[in-house]
Amino acid sequence: QVHLEESGGGSVQAGGSLRLSCRVSGGTFNCMSWWRQAPGKEREGVAALGLDDITTYPDSVKGRFTISKDNVVNTLYLDINNLKPEDTAMYFCAADLCSAFPMLYGGRWEPSRIAHWGQGTSVTVSS
Repeated sequence: QVHLEESGGGSVQAGGSLRLSCRVSGGTFNCMSWWRQAPGKEREGVAALGLDDITTYPDSVKGRFTISKDNVVNTLYLDINNLKPEDTAMYFCAADLCSAFPMLYGGRWEPSRIAHWGQGTSVTVSS
């Protein structure tokens, strides 16, 4: 049974930093991603990592968000710098076969294609 568990969220002031973690059990994945969902908004992708450690980010977070993975402890990370109030959201990690990650190859961010999700960790940024 695949299980993804996020941690590391919290309340921070604008300009601060956070490291989110996503511990994976019950499987290993070459392709994983981070998503966020703010109240009343759709879920949006913020970072994806694939084979050969290729990464992709939407323009809205590029330069501030960094995705990485430690295969030894089977954990995915998201480092967020220069946090802004608009980063306030629930953050989720997601994993699946790489075919579910077309955004890594110039395609769309499609959350419906990804099978495995964590429960999320909350990030609140105050101005």
